[in-house]
Amino acid sequence: KQKNINRIIFLGLSLLLLVFVFLNLLIGSVSIPIPVFFHLFDAQIPEKEMVWRHIILESRMPQTITAILAGAALGTAGLQMQSLFRNPLAGPSILGISAGASLGVALVTLSSGWSGGMVSLYFLNDIGIHLSAFLGAFLVLFFVLYAAKKIRNNASLLIIGIMVGYAVSSIIGLLNFMGQQGEVHAFVIWGLGSFSNVQNTQLPLFISLVVPALLLSSLLMKPMNAMLLGESYAQNLGVNLNRIRWQLILLSGFLIAIITAYTGPIAFIGLAVPHIARMLFRSSDHKQIIPAVIFIGVIVALACNLVARLPFFQEALPINVITSLFGAPLVIYLIVKRKQIGF
Repeated sequence: KQKNINRIIFLGLSLLLLVFVFLNLLIGSVSIPIPVFFHLFDAQIPEKEMVWRHIILESRMPQTITAILAGAALGTAGLQMQSLFRNPLAGPSILGISAGASLGVALVTLSSGWSGGMVSLYFLNDIGIHLSAFLGAFLVLFFVLYAAKKIRNNASLLIIGIMVGYAVSSIIGLLNFMGQQGEVHAFVIWGLGSFSNVQNTQLPLFISLVVPALLLSSLLMKPMNAMLLGESYAQNLGVNLNRIRWQLILLSGFLIAIITAYTGPIAFIGLAVPHIARMLFRSSDHKQIIPAVIFIGVIVALACNLVARLPFFQEALPINVITSLFGAPLVIYLIVKRKQIGF
C-alpha cells in the first residue's frame, strides 16, 4: 500500500515540477501572454515576439536550468551530510565549504584596501568570481578530507568543520571591515544568492560538473542505508566506513563548491529538503529518499526563483530572502505536525 502511495507522490511531484518549469519560463518582470508563449519558437514571428523569445532563451531559461541543478545538488548534499553525521541539523554548509567559497569571493571583491585594487580589477568578472569561489571552497574541502583521514570520529570531524566555518567567517568579517562601501555592497548582494549568475555560455560547464556528481551520489544508496543501522552493522555487511565517509564528504563538498561558486551560498534548501522528503514518504530508505530530495529540491528552488521574480517586485529579490522567509515556517510546521525528525 505504501509503495502505491509513494508512486502517486512521485507522479504528483513530477507534474508539479513541470508546472514550475513552465511558470518560471512564463512569468517575470515582462508579461508574456500564454497563447503567444507556445508560438514563440516558430520559424517566423513578429518583432515584438522576437524580444519575448530572447528574454526566455537568454534570461529565463538559464535561470530555470540553474535552479533545477542547484536544487537537486543542494538537496542531495544536505541528505549526505545528515546521513553521514546522523544529525538532523547538518546541512551543506556544516563543514565550512560554502564559507570557503565566500572567502574566495571576498578576497577578490574586498581587496582594494590592501592590494591597490590590482586583484579586484583582474578578477572582478563572472569567471573571476566563479574561479575564486572554486578555489576557496576546494581549499576548505581538501582540508576537511585531510582531517577525515586523520580523525575517525564523525562527531569530532563535524566540530572541526564547524570551527573552520567560524574561522573563515571571521576572516570574511575582517575583509568586510577593511573593504570600501561599494565593494562590501557587491559582496553582500552576491552572498544573498541568485540563480541569474549563470549565462548560456557557462551552462555546458555547469551541467557537466553537477550532473556526474549527482549520478555518482546515487550509487551510494546501499552503503548509506547500511550506515543508518549503525557502524558495527554496516561493517558486518562489508561496508568500508572510512571509504564511504571520504566519498560522501568529497561528493557533497564538490556539489556545494560548484553551486556556491555559480549561485552564491543558498540557504535552507540543503537543510530542509531531506526532512521534507522523509516526512512526505515516511521512510529513511535512500533508494526512495535520494530521488525524492532531487525532485523536492528542484521544486523548492524553482518555486523560490519564481517568487523572487514576480512582476510586482521592482527588481528580482535575492534567493536567500525567499528560501529563509518561506522555508523556515514550512519546516517548523512539518516538524510540529509530526512532532519529531529523524532517520
